[in-house]
Order: sequence, then C-alpha cells, then structure tokens
Amino acid sequence: MIPLIVNTPDPMAKVRVLTTKDYSTKTLKTLHTAGVLHVEKSEELKPVDKEAIEKERGEVGELLTSINDILSYIPEGETVSPTEDVGVIYTRPLSEIDSEVRLLCTKLSNMHQKAAKLSEEVEKLQGLSKYLSSLEPLADIRLRDLDFSGSYLFSRVFILPNEAYQLLYHEIKDYLLDSNAITLENETIFYIIARVRDQKTVESVVRSGGGEILQIPEADLTVREFLEVTDGNIHSLEGELAELHAEIERKTRENLEELVLFREALSAETERLAVLEKACEAKYVTLIEGWIPENNIEDTISELKENIDFVFVDTRKPEQAEEPPTKLRNIGALKPFEVLVNMFGTPKYREWDPTPLTAYSFAVFFGLMLCDVAYAIGIILAARFLIRKFVDDPYSEGYRLFQRVLYISGGVALVLGLLTGNYLGDVYYLLFGVDSVLHLGPVREWLTDPISFIILSIILGLIHVNTAHMMALIGGVIKRDKGIVVNKIALFTLQIFGIPIILLWLFNISLPVSPGVYTIFLYIVGASVVAIVVSSFMQRGGLGAIFWIFDLTGLLGDVMSYARLAGVGLATFYLASSFNMLAKLFSGMIPGVIGVILGAILAIVVLVFGHLINLALSGIGCFVHSLRLCFVEFLSKFYEGGGEVYSPFRLKTRPALIKGKA
Repeated sequence: MIPLIVNTPDPMAKVRVLTTKDYSTKTLKTLHTAGVLHVEKSEELKPVDKEAIEKERGEVGELLTSINDILSYIPEGETVSPTEDVGVIYTRPLSEIDSEVRLLCTKLSNMHQKAAKLSEEVEKLQGLSKYLSSLEPLADIRLRDLDFSGSYLFSRVFILPNEAYQLLYHEIKDYLLDSNAITLENETIFYIIARVRDQKTVESVVRSGGGEILQIPEADLTVREFLEVTDGNIHSLEGELAELHAEIERKTRENLEELVLFREALSAETERLAVLEKACEAKYVTLIEGWIPENNIEDTISELKENIDFVFVDTRKPEQAEEPPTKLRNIGALKPFEVLVNMFGTPKYREWDPTPLTAYSFAVFFGLMLCDVAYAIGIILAARFLIRKFVDDPYSEGYRLFQRVLYISGGVALVLGLLTGNYLGDVYYLLFGVDSVLHLGPVREWLTDPISFIILSIILGLIHVNTAHMMALIGGVIKRDKGIVVNKIALFTLQIFGIPIILLWLFNISLPVSPGVYTIFLYIVGASVVAIVVSSFMQRGGLGAIFWIFDLTGLLGDVMSYARLAGVGLATFYLASSFNMLAKLFSGMIPGVIGVILGAILAIVVLVFGHLINLALSGIGCFVHSLRLCFVEFLSKFYEGGGEVYSPFRLKTRPALIKGKA
C-alpha cells in the first residue's frame, strides 16, 4: 500500500565489510561504485569480528554437512558436470544460499527420516519374528501369556548370550516354577514362569549377566497368528520402503546438479573464511562499517564477492539503542517535498516521515494564495530558467527537488487560477471590458469574496491543525504518554462542544437542539478545560500551572493564523487589479494620436513592471507563508526531527560545473 498520509524511512541494516589490507583499496572502490553504504567508520578488526567470521564458518560447515549427507545416497564413482558456473552461486549472499539449501535438504531429509523410520520398524518386526518363531512348542500360547504379571505368578521371555545362559540358569533355577530355553545362533531365548515375589531378583540377575527382556506386543493373538500377521506387515513395509528409496533416488538426481553447485560454492566459502580468520589473528584485516538499505544488501554482497577474492560481509538489524541514518522513500510526486521536511528537521529512523501531509498542505496553500494562471506560469518558468542562475550547483539533488516543488505548487495555482478565471488579476476586463467566462462560479465566489475566502481559510485551518493534533494523539498512544493522550482528547472535546457555543454567542447561529443541550455543552467544555490543566501538569510538572493557558490560546491563534491564506490571496489579486487600473488610466491620460501611442507604451510599461513586481512579491510571500503554516502550525505539534540524512559513499554522476574568473 502506498503511504498517502505519513511514511516511514527505508529499513536499514548495519553492515561490516572485512577484507585483507591488500584488498582494502579495491573494496572501497567497489563500495564507492555501488553507492549504497552510509559509512560510519573504518578501523582495525576487533575480536567481536573474528567471532562473527567463526560463526559464519560454522553455519557454512553445517550446510556442507547437510548436502554431503544427501549426496551420500548417490552411488560412488558417479560424476556430475554442472552446466552453471559455481561463481554465480558463490557471489550470492550466504543468507540466500542458506535458505535455498535448507529448503532443498529439508525435503530430501524428511524422506530420509521416513525411510529410516520404516527400516527401523522392519528391523524391529524381523527381530521379534525371529525370536518368537523359535518358540515352536509355545506356538499356541497367546502373546499376553508370554509377558504376564499377576498377583501370584509372572512370565517373561529373556534374550541371553549363549555363554551366559548356563551360569545365570544355575543362579535362578530355584526361583523358577517352569522354563523353556531354545538356542538361536549366539543367543538363547529363555521363557520362564515364577512367583511375583521373586520377580525383581530374577530380572536383576538376568540383566547383570547381559540379558534383556523381550518386548512382547500387546495383541490378543497366539504366537502362530502373530507371526502370520507380522510376516504380512514386513512384506508390506519392505514394499513401501523400496518405493520410498526409489523416490529418494529420483528426487536426489533431479536436484543433483544444484546440490553439487551449492557444495562447491560452500567449500570455496569455507576456504575464504579460513584465510580471513588467519589474517584476523595477524591483524592484517581492514573493517569498513556503516548502514545500508535492506533492499540493497543482496546486490551489494554479490558485487563485493564478485570483485574481491577475500571479503567477509556481516549484516544485522539495528539495535534499539542505535540511530541509523534516515533514507526517505516517498513516491515520485511527493518526493520533492522531502526538501521542505528536511528544512524543518530530518525524520529520525523510527519516526514518521510527514512528507505526504506536508506536500498536500504546502501545494494547496501556495495555490490558494497565488491562484492566477499567468502568475503560476511565471513561477514555473522562473523555476526552470531564472532561479537556477542564483544557485551554486543547479544540478544538485537538493535544487532539483526544490525546482519540482515549485513546479507542483505552481501547477496547483494554475488549476485554481483557471477555476477562478484569474489572468493577471482582472486584465481580461481591462482588455475586453467583460468578465472571464472561463471559470467555475462557486470556486470564484469562494476565492474572490473576502468574507468567503476568510471562512474557507479558517475551515482549512481547523482541519490542518486538528490533523496535527490527531497525529500527536496517535503518537502519544503508541508511546503510552498519558499526558499527551489526555491533552489531545480534551482539545478535540473542547472544539466539538465549544464551537457551537461560540457560534450562538457571537453570531446567534444555533443548532436544531433544545436550549438545555447547550447547558450540557458548557459542562463538557468546563471538564475539557480541567483535563487540559491536568494534562499540562502531567507533561510539565509545576510549569503546567502557567503553560496550560497556551494550549487554549494557541489553538485559537493557530486556527486564526490561516486567515493569512485569504489575506495574501486577496492582496495578490487586488494588487494585480490595481496595476491594471493604473495601466488603463495612463492609456487614456494624453489626448490625440500621439497621446494614444504614448499612453499605450506607458500602460504596457506599467503592466509589465507592475505585474513582475507583484509576481516576485507574491511568489516569495506564498512560499514563505505556506512554509510557516506547515512548520509552525502543523509539524511542530507532532514531529520532532533531528535524524541524520542518509548520505551514501558513492560516485557523483552529474555534469561538471566549471567556474571561470569573475
């Protein structure tokens, strides 16, 4: 979504570029060309930077291990010839490689884990089947009887080494009520029935001799039935495992070239970091530290790795205590007005950028006060051809933004001039004796009638000032500043219920409500004033006893200050009309043919010089007063500024300016 009210600065990242001293100059030139790093300092490497290198080397080693684990399933001796250059992968940022490798390995690793789980289950069933199938005399006994614990008797199946069986049997035979032993390869399957009171003794002797209890499944089946079911399960799992192995091999081969490329790139990265780590110990490394916009990180890292053989780039988000430089990021139509905001103060990194609101306000105020087609064209032409002669560097970014501010503001004045039909004031009446037909009636009435223009100006003032107070209220809520929140809510309440009272008392204009409602309004206004006093104490302490009054008078003064829109606008129009009247007066002052010619020349001189003077005065006045309304009445209520302008280390590509001798 495009920010149309306030904006936020571009997210920044702290960057540390480390390289051996042999590559310091080349690294600086690469950064100079990239033109995105706001440099803070350049110094010898610190121990913390060595730790960062070791950490990244560990991450690279972890990724290499993951890839090698996957590639271990490929038959030995198989060769792969990648069609893509390893350098393309190598120059990419490690974070990007990390995410891709992990995504790729995760898919295959999940399949490997599933295969391992199936293999483990098959192996477990096969082992259980091997042991139980050896108990042929017990084939019709149910599984629960092989692993039974009652109140008097218990039964168990033990697995014992052959060499330990005879010794253990002699130790526990006196405790046994019944037993059955079957030799199977190097192991003996030993089924016993004994008293519960001797259970701990029997099991302890078996375990001490290296034996273990066979875990019998909890199923209501005989041994024979279980073996039949288990045989079917084993065949089913083996089939599923074979299919999974085939799928693993197919998927691995599909990504084989990519895996090999990543392995080679990460191996090269390991070697590079090892060299930097050794150089770090010898203090042969240079550190360049600064800030870079997050959206430029990948391209910058790629360019550094492509041009520098041994370079380490560490990036991290800014900590809360840090104050990165501010890079504003407004859309093209609003960007020129950044120069005005920076005149008041560059936004802090974590502060709102009020450029959008400032842009609308300044352009509209400028247009309302100038409001003349010819004067608007004059401002635009002056910005294009004249003002540039009075600046040291007309190609600088600051001047070009200022120039576009005048273009946009002049364009608004041009549109309003067309709507009101103002062309050098009322020069059309001088020339043709009729009013301009190219205008919009309501707009012309609002902007040429003094009372209407003043009312419009005050309405705009109320909107503009309260927008600033609303921004301050939102900021107070975010910062949890109770003093600001109470103050702003009280100011809004005071206006909502106080304005109807003022309209009634001063202009006898009443709302369609009963008289008793106004009494309620008075109580609410009184409560609002009390809240303003309380909030003043909350914000300023003891000084609040004095400064609360300025919140009330300041609100009235701020709104009335917007009457300057009508004052400057009407002055521009009437001064233009005065020069037109003088020109008309001079044109008919001298009788005769020669008098007509001389009068016409005199009238033209008056018109040209008079309107040039008015254009200069109006242009300066409209700019200054628009700036004042934006700065004093608006920004000062919610905006602090004081940030550092993002000024990257970069090559300048503007035309060279050669100054000769005066």
